[in-house]
Amino acid sequence: MIHHLARSPRRFRFPPRIARSLVALAKPPENDLLDISSFGDYNLVLPQDPHRVGVEHIQPLSVPTHIVRPPYVQYNGCYETTPSAGDSILKLGSPEELRMRRASALARATLKRAGELVKIGTTTSQIDSELHDFIIENSAYPSPLLYSGFPKSCCTSVNNIIAHGIPDDRPLEDGDIINIDVTVYLDGVHGDTSRTFLVGDVDQPGRDLVSATNEALRAGIDACGPGRPFKGIGEAISRVAAARGFSVNAELTGHGIGKYFHTPPWILHHRNDEPGVMQPGLCFTIEPLLVQGDDARGWMLPDGWTVLTETGARSAQAEHTILITDVGVDILTGEPTV
Repeated sequence: MIHHLARSPRRFRFPPRIARSLVALAKPPENDLLDISSFGDYNLVLPQDPHRVGVEHIQPLSVPTHIVRPPYVQYNGCYETTPSAGDSILKLGSPEELRMRRASALARATLKRAGELVKIGTTTSQIDSELHDFIIENSAYPSPLLYSGFPKSCCTSVNNIIAHGIPDDRPLEDGDIINIDVTVYLDGVHGDTSRTFLVGDVDQPGRDLVSATNEALRAGIDACGPGRPFKGIGEAISRVAAARGFSVNAELTGHGIGKYFHTPPWILHHRNDEPGVMQPGLCFTIEPLLVQGDDARGWMLPDGWTVLTETGARSAQAEHTILITDVGVDILTGEPTV
């Protein structure tokens, strides 16, 4: 689950094109469709109730009492103490590293299960419910649930939703792309991963976007290692995005992870001059969000979570949790190697 650089205050403003769509609860007027149709053949995703503020009306799924909750569940969605940069550094070879590997492996398995559920006609609420049960069956807690008040157990971002899409009753349609972002809390630590899936027959521009996003994630990971600069991640991702004709969202970041869900360092996916170098034991996520066109800005809906693209273009995201080792980098949520 990605970190928002401007989490507060929440912004309720919409660009004119999206604002008109919300009022009409339909696609924008014909003269605006030119901008959207230039990105390919897909349906714009808009909120079912564009005027409802917040998410308090959404009923969270229940969690059995024997499942250990992360601390923020007890403190109205917030941590009692503020995470610091040192909270995402593990002692290599320690029991904590082993716990991180187990949590990340479960996150990987959960995402694999998510991919099996992506079918035309399936609703994102159904996906959320299935993943909720899968995580609990594996003795873990779905980390997004009640984190800062988030009402669901995963994030599902379809087409023009950049991030933090809230699962609902909209059926997936032929030609959609959907990012499913899962995080699990197991044995006191979090594992976090996401992927953008194709629904049915996706047009070539959509396939290119998803392919480029996966390539950008690989490039960002390849820029990692002990003593290497954090800014190299954004540089590598930006090079791939530019070469493939896409832009990189700069409002949402990767993050340190471990016993806290989100902690420094904040990983910028765009070109930047942030100081600092990676050190062994550091655990964090890389999760680039690529957008069609040259405007990757997002706009938050009144629900306080869902971020839409400014232009109505599609966005794709891919994410791994990684660990800096003494000699390189391990992809904790990647497929195991023999």
